[in-house]
Amino acid sequence: MRSRLRAFVLAALLAPAAALAAPPVPERWPEAGSAAGQPVRVPSISPFVPRDIEAEFRKTDAVVTWFAPQAASARRKAPAVVLLHGSGGVQEAREMTYGRQLAAMGIGAAVVDVFAARRDLATGFVDRIVEITETMAIADAYATLAWLKSRPEIDAERVALWGFSYGAMSSVFAANRAIADRLADRFALGPTRFAGHVAFYGPCITTFDDRRTTGAPVLMAWGDADELMNPERCNQLADDLRAGGSDVRTAVFPGAYHQWDGGWAGPRRIGRLLDGCGFRVDHDLVVRTDGIGLPMTNPILRKLMLGLCVGSEGYLLGRDDAVRERSNREVARFLNQVFARGG
Repeated sequence: MRSRLRAFVLAALLAPAAALAAPPVPERWPEAGSAAGQPVRVPSISPFVPRDIEAEFRKTDAVVTWFAPQAASARRKAPAVVLLHGSGGVQEAREMTYGRQLAAMGIGAAVVDVFAARRDLATGFVDRIVEITETMAIADAYATLAWLKSRPEIDAERVALWGFSYGAMSSVFAANRAIADRLADRFALGPTRFAGHVAFYGPCITTFDDRRTTGAPVLMAWGDADELMNPERCNQLADDLRAGGSDVRTAVFPGAYHQWDGGWAGPRRIGRLLDGCGFRVDHDLVVRTDGIGLPMTNPILRKLMLGLCVGSEGYLLGRDDAVRERSNREVARFLNQVFARGG
């Protein structure tokens, strides 16, 4: 009788913790389904470079598609993931599909469309890359984190940021402590930061004079056939993040091209290589070129800097469902660790 009573009391004590536990992310992900997601607009800002975050800069509304987590409630809070697209914009096969899959696993998913929020700045591919910066994407990500923190069914201490290519660079930027602290102040987040950062095939072309991070773990993944990626630079960036306080895992997939989880059958050659590009964020949070230190403070200088370093050759991209299954397993293991750490 006493043993049954002790078991009952123990179960009652553990019930709240169980209700808050993150659902395990399976290594084999469910089918995405066809849920459209809920369109949401979230107050954000458009700082051109990190230094502008504290300025009275151009305000905008972040454009978000929200996939609500199944079975979540104020009593059973769910974790969430914010997704940042690449330079080609939001893809049905990538961000939207991942959003539906995450929601089906009981994880909220917020797909941020950085370009849609700033159509008055640029609509063409090249103009978007010049006018709409990684810092604007990071601002939208933290604005979305603030919105998630206001939702009773979401545990804001267990929200990860997942970026792809252009968005992957932003995901790494967002782990920098100086940038994160300024955005947290701007959006009244208090101590809340992203619990983890995932960067899929993000070019490793930017370093930080101040290497301190928020301490959140980072997963960097790319394919060894991706000509846009420089393994030496990426491993150095991973070391910098570790030196700054983050645990970092790198996953390299043999034979994978750029955007193995996108919609393009391949391989197909597009874009331009970034081999000649190298930037750093200085202690004043100004982005500068390596070497001469030219500041990237406006679109004209950004266009000039990119024009001087971008190569004439393109790179191959192509969908590979077998690689996608492997990358799903990597993300599952990472998110399970992140959500357990934050819970």
